[in-house]
Amino acid sequence: MVTVHSHVIMYLAMGYPPRQNRLRSCAMPTLTLITGGSRSGKSTHAITLATADPAATRRYFIATAEAFDDEMRARIAHHQATRPSTFVTVEEPVALTPAIAALAGNADVAVLDCLTLWVSNLIGEGLDDGTILAEADTLATALRLAPFPIIVVTDEVGWGIVPDNPVARRFRDLLGWTNQKIAQAADRVILMASGYSLRLK
Repeated sequence: MVTVHSHVIMYLAMGYPPRQNRLRSCAMPTLTLITGGSRSGKSTHAITLATADPAATRRYFIATAEAFDDEMRARIAHHQATRPSTFVTVEEPVALTPAIAALAGNADVAVLDCLTLWVSNLIGEGLDDGTILAEADTLATALRLAPFPIIVVTDEVGWGIVPDNPVARRFRDLLGWTNQKIAQAADRVILMASGYSLRLK
């Protein structure tokens, strides 16, 4: 597996080519958001969509996870083991907008997995709510303007009981608001449950 660290190649200042002049794969919408509960099949479905077009051979996987403990290391290893070797992995826990910009001209399709850990990482960076939501707005724009199809994975964390502590409640709210922003920008929104997909948009 090849790993590309996006902070090494920062092409954001170069901008994107005009939207009307971009070549896009006709096999999928420009921006897809996949949401659902834990172990609902989100990542598997994202990979399925990303590999559906045989002409889209330059495939990238933007991973936001960081291996802070044994449990997370095991989760990362599981995802890596089930991911096709045809994907180039970009490890970027925070700076997603530059990571997406860096793929312009190189990627035919990309999977971003996931917004859940991205929001958690931003909280861990000590950012306040307004700054995190501004980052979400910037990301939504970058995803929408990217010159290649992107499938974004996130989680629905607001369907269970109300968390019993302020930190968890803050995370739930910030992820929910972030999901709404990306869903609004997306051409397609898919809800996963028990390995099956339901298109919401």
